[in-house]
Amino acid sequence: MALLPQLRAFARSLCGNATLADDLVQEAAIRAWSARATFVPGSSMKAWTFTILRNAFLSNLRKDRRQTAPSHDAMRDWTPAEQEDGLHIADLERALGRLGPERRAALLLVTIGDFSYAEAAQICDCPIGTLRSRISRARRDLGKMLDHPKPVD
Repeated sequence: MALLPQLRAFARSLCGNATLADDLVQEAAIRAWSARATFVPGSSMKAWTFTILRNAFLSNLRKDRRQTAPSHDAMRDWTPAEQEDGLHIADLERALGRLGPERRAALLLVTIGDFSYAEAAQICDCPIGTLRSRISRARRDLGKMLDHPKPVD
């Protein structure tokens, strides 16, 4: 229960939508409860639940892609800020939403989730070098998106 606010923040960052994030957290909580016998005592409950949430998000994403055609409109809705002073949270949220799910998850786990690279690599089920590469590319892509309104490939 104590992890729910952190799970909700991570889910919100992944989904970009509060309602979908709440549904994702609920799904992850149900999965965690159902799989509670597989939790290894002494290991990190936080990493275990974040892994479940991430896997649920990716499963839903794959299912949605199979059911619907990709929308190019979602890639075009990002617009630069009208103001010249500072960066707005909305701009950052839009840019994060344009990152691929693997890069976005890696970046958010280390920056917002406060996981070590090793813990984040475990959650993302990838080698630590791959995680570092995803984070580096995510930061580079975010910088490009925030500096220039053109889509990043």
